[in-house]
Amino acid sequence: MSSDVPSPNIDAARIDTVRIEDEMEQSYIDYAMSVIAGRALPDVRDGLKPVHRRILYAMHEMGVSSRSAHRKSSSVVGETMGDYHPHGDSAIYDTLVRMSQDFSMRYPLVDGQGNFGSVDGDPAAAMRYTEARMSPISEELLTDIEKETVDFTANYDDRLEEPEVLPAAIPNLLVNGSSGIAVGMSTNVPPHNLREVIDATIHLIDDPECSIPDLMEHVKGPDFPTGANIVGREAIHSAYTTGRGRLRVRAEFEREQADKRERIVITELPFQQNKSRLVERIAENVNEGKIEGISDLRDESDRDGIRIAIDLKRGANADVVENQLLEHHLERTFGVINLALVDGQPQVLDLKETLEHYVEHRKDVVRRRSEYDLGEAEDRAHILEGRLKALDNVDSVVELIRGAEDRNGAKEALSDEFDFSEAQAEHIVRMQLGSLTSLERNEIDEEYDALVEEIERLETILANESELLGVIKEELREIREEYGDDRRTSIIEGGDTVLHEDLIPEEDSLILVTEDDYVKRMPVSAFDPQGRGGKGIIGANLKEGDRVSKVFRANTHDYLLCFTNHGKAYQIRGFDVPEMSRTARGKSAVNILDLDPDEELTAVVNTDDFDDEEFLTMVTENGYVKRTEASAFERVRSSGLIAASLEEGDRLVDVTVTDGSADLLIATRNGMAIRFPESEARAMGRTARGVNGIKLQGGDSVVGLVTADESRSLLTITENGYGKRTPFSEYRTQSRYGKGLIDIKTGNRNGPVAAVESVSEDDDLVVMSDDAQIMRIHAADVSRVGRNTKGVIVMRLAGDDRVASVDVIPEVL
Repeated sequence: MSSDVPSPNIDAARIDTVRIEDEMEQSYIDYAMSVIAGRALPDVRDGLKPVHRRILYAMHEMGVSSRSAHRKSSSVVGETMGDYHPHGDSAIYDTLVRMSQDFSMRYPLVDGQGNFGSVDGDPAAAMRYTEARMSPISEELLTDIEKETVDFTANYDDRLEEPEVLPAAIPNLLVNGSSGIAVGMSTNVPPHNLREVIDATIHLIDDPECSIPDLMEHVKGPDFPTGANIVGREAIHSAYTTGRGRLRVRAEFEREQADKRERIVITELPFQQNKSRLVERIAENVNEGKIEGISDLRDESDRDGIRIAIDLKRGANADVVENQLLEHHLERTFGVINLALVDGQPQVLDLKETLEHYVEHRKDVVRRRSEYDLGEAEDRAHILEGRLKALDNVDSVVELIRGAEDRNGAKEALSDEFDFSEAQAEHIVRMQLGSLTSLERNEIDEEYDALVEEIERLETILANESELLGVIKEELREIREEYGDDRRTSIIEGGDTVLHEDLIPEEDSLILVTEDDYVKRMPVSAFDPQGRGGKGIIGANLKEGDRVSKVFRANTHDYLLCFTNHGKAYQIRGFDVPEMSRTARGKSAVNILDLDPDEELTAVVNTDDFDDEEFLTMVTENGYVKRTEASAFERVRSSGLIAASLEEGDRLVDVTVTDGSADLLIATRNGMAIRFPESEARAMGRTARGVNGIKLQGGDSVVGLVTADESRSLLTITENGYGKRTPFSEYRTQSRYGKGLIDIKTGNRNGPVAAVESVSEDDDLVVMSDDAQIMRIHAADVSRVGRNTKGVIVMRLAGDDRVASVDVIPEVL
């Protein structure tokens, strides 16, 4: 083999064998950290992301200060992109625009000229049309940057250097806030009032052992640029003590009297709310009938501020309209996530930690600045000492210089004769004759004395931390006096405000749902208990071909989880369902829940009935059972959540709350029932299908699920109106996925099982038929008999009517 041909073994030695999983994991981690540290999260020291920092530094290098003329935005963007931030001009310009908007930043860092967008969501003009320069307060972020106060690093192409962080004479992270989404984490720091934050910083410097409540005596809460109100102080306390919190931000509005009618006028909006879109949504709700009592809606905003006028109809209840607006439009949630980079690592910080990191940064900046100034002062004092010595020996110095052959010879002669240093000798040979006058001598003496004092001051600062902290405090006070202003956002107590729900009486209701998705709410008190075997009374005027599919009890103020045959879960409040008379048809459920055309409610769970340590246990028509932690349903989107994945042809039929230690009992349409320990159905995620619960035979299907409680009985009601109560003790515990035992005899008299419930002696039952006959009876009136019996007549049905649904009214009602 030729010697110049590489050996295959040599080529193989250059190849590393790695697992693709390991390489993908490491590459993704590298990418994630790049996004976290290099783009999305602010540094706790100056409160800036890299793009903000680079824009300000580029403007500083360009000389575009608050005292210079405005410069075309395209020029600023071009310099930033070309020298420091190679991520595209649109990202840089969008950031520049936001830094100039007084409705986006509490203290804008850019002074813009031209169209920089509006609170209506209008975009800024193209960068070739707008101009910008630094605002005065942004220059405070760069003060002393030329004095080696911060570290610099190479830019992206190693051609220039850029600062790793700005000196930041203001605590900018809290003052202007920050928001961003990284990989697997996000930050959302609200803006604050400059005076309050500086007062808290000074308090922390004076008392490093102070508590967060002590600091909150100064920082009352976030201070948004658009004003408005923060409702309640608990969320603020949580945000400051844990770094996380959910603030309720409410618009500022007032009432006016206009032509014998009342008018609601909105003058301040929650932070980051689009004014134009808000007006559109209110108008849409008025047209749809969701908000009643409004006759006219106008946006009267101008340069002086926001003004949205809402005229009310004659006789309209202003309290109701006001609180409907609050519930749907005039309140927003601001989720605080005080996440920032500390030494390059993301950390969630409380209020005190945030200020502590800032103070440490300022200590480092002032120390490095003092060291730089000290070095400069010592160098200048050294030169002045040489000049003074030269003036004391002026004749000899002049004669010596005149006798030298050249400048280098003069410097050597001066150093030899008068012991000048090289720097002093260089300065003396370059002196002009005019500087040898007596007046010049006096000026040098004064400058030298001032330098000696400055050197002593700087040495004291560097030797004594209390002096250094005193400098920081004094500079903060100067900034507070220069830029401080009054708070814009008010903090109001939540208990002082009447909400829309408070205007609705709290009462227990029956909610009726039909197969064609009509729904309505009726007071339970409208139905008096009857004796067993009655016909009931009409509960709805159904349209032709429609049938009742479900009836359930709920309080008007309850939060309800509604489960559908498609395995989805929705959340509503009891009062979201319109209250109607017994003979009314109801309202289309499409106006309340975002249901598909063939989707219907099959189970309802009151969220007040469970806590995070409990489970929602579900059963499907084909006999699958699954348990999911209740906490998985804490946040339900308006479009619903998947509660269970179903195989084709299957449907979710029942859901109940369990604690993990009970026995479950599944009942079928043909009268079979199986009881097994809940632990045999392991807890699963929301989207799981579940496991087999009962082995169905002969086309049988599941109708319901209950938990076995020996102090109660199993109520079984058939479609033909017969029923019975049976002690749970008669249903022995078996293994999951068995055939079960006979619960009730079905046949021509009884018909298939319609529903099962767990009841006590003192409960009431509400039985609903397909044709909307409703009957309320005492559970004790239904005979308590053994398993494998026919039961007794519970409700007499006319014609081909059938029992559709049963619900329990607990004894406490």
